[in-house]
Amino acid sequence: MRSVSRKSLVDQAIDQLREQIGSGSWPIGHRLPAEAKLAEELGMSRAPVREATRALVHVGLLASRQGAGTFVIAADESDAALRRQLGAAEVMDVIEARRGLDIAVARAAAARRTSTDLDRLADILQLRRQAADRGDETAFVQADLDYHVGVADASHNRILRDMYRGISEVISSTVELTDCFAPGSGTLLCDHEELLSAIRDQDQTAAAAAALTILHNQESAVRHREPNLSDPPTRSAGKRSQS
Repeated sequence: MRSVSRKSLVDQAIDQLREQIGSGSWPIGHRLPAEAKLAEELGMSRAPVREATRALVHVGLLASRQGAGTFVIAADESDAALRRQLGAAEVMDVIEARRGLDIAVARAAAARRTSTDLDRLADILQLRRQAADRGDETAFVQADLDYHVGVADASHNRILRDMYRGISEVISSTVELTDCFAPGSGTLLCDHEELLSAIRDQDQTAAAAAALTILHNQESAVRHREPNLSDPPTRSAGKRSQS
């Protein structure tokens, strides 16, 4: 009877945690309260809460980060499955998959951004520049990710925002500090500033173009650091359409 009761408590805790995630009360990126606080909020002891948290980490809804806490990383199991697939994807696959999403996000952000959004994006870009200046790749990658998530937030479209947050960790794994410097120089590319400028001007066309430029520059950098990476297949000369 004791084991059944314990299992029931764990199931109850899982259900409550799922409800918080599924309802949007805990969006992707949200950090869970400390275990003791969470147990108090759920009205049960820490043991079943700990097991419930581990179960949701196992299925991919939560992620535990050493020294930082436990975070929501997927809204449901289908989202978690997508994240697992993306996690195994090649860098070029991720860049290709981002093209359509980044265009939609950039255009929506240009249309709907607020002054608060603009201030936040400018602050993040400043942190990104500072990290680049001191060669801190960890801080740079985090600031770069925060910037793109911030653009998604500025779209004020919940679907676009959640989709972007859902693949954010995969995106961060494809970014390197050296990707963002002009070849042969130590100059940080200004493509992210151009995107912010277009969003500030509410120029949807320019914002979409800037988003594509960012991905093009990253793709070029990836090919530069991996010279054996094959280019996409092209049609033979005899089969090219005439224009």
